[in-house]
Amino acid sequence: MQGKFISYLRVSTAKQGQSGLGLEAQREAILNYLNGGDWSLVDEYVEIESGKNNQREKLRQALKQCKLTGATLLIAKLDRLSRDAHFLLTLQKEQVSFTAVDMPDANNLTVGIMALVAQQEREAISQRTKVALQAAKARGVKLGNPNGAKHLLGRGNAEAVSAVKAGADAFAESLRDTLDCLSANGVTSARGIASQLNDMGILTARGGKWHQSTISNLLKRLEAE
Repeated sequence: MQGKFISYLRVSTAKQGQSGLGLEAQREAILNYLNGGDWSLVDEYVEIESGKNNQREKLRQALKQCKLTGATLLIAKLDRLSRDAHFLLTLQKEQVSFTAVDMPDANNLTVGIMALVAQQEREAISQRTKVALQAAKARGVKLGNPNGAKHLLGRGNAEAVSAVKAGADAFAESLRDTLDCLSANGVTSARGIASQLNDMGILTARGGKWHQSTISNLLKRLEAE
């Protein structure tokens, strides 16, 4: 092996990043691949990204440095990212030389095809989720509250204050079956859940649209119950 390389490691959660779980295995795979020859590892970029958004700052930095130094981007496991269309399209668009340890023959054409497959799979998951939710509704399962927490309006201050927590808990519980159905169909990220709930016309407890932060709060409340 010869040349300059910049490694890009990725884990899904902050817990994995802190513990090194997953990172060490990727790092070891990269060093084993580079074993022997005249090479230098210019830098290493570690991304902790849970799939909740497409902002990959470390990937952007790694690609930029590859262009500036003429280094090859080295990835431990491309197959682990094969359903991440954003990552694959970014890799293809930047035209940076890259090598994936587990798929050393992969190229820009390969990742372009994988990105298309990833997009189709996401669309298929969305369609399966809608069908499953319709079936659950037909069975009589109550899927959320389209009016949010408007039922709390009009109460006195003292009663409203005492009712807020109970109302929030009840509202979260009313969405449990919906979230279970989404999870069963592969929709588990806060971003994906928010998108599905908004598409279904289900409002937040305050009568607004769902965002990643409101989904995170909802999930925490359900876990605490």
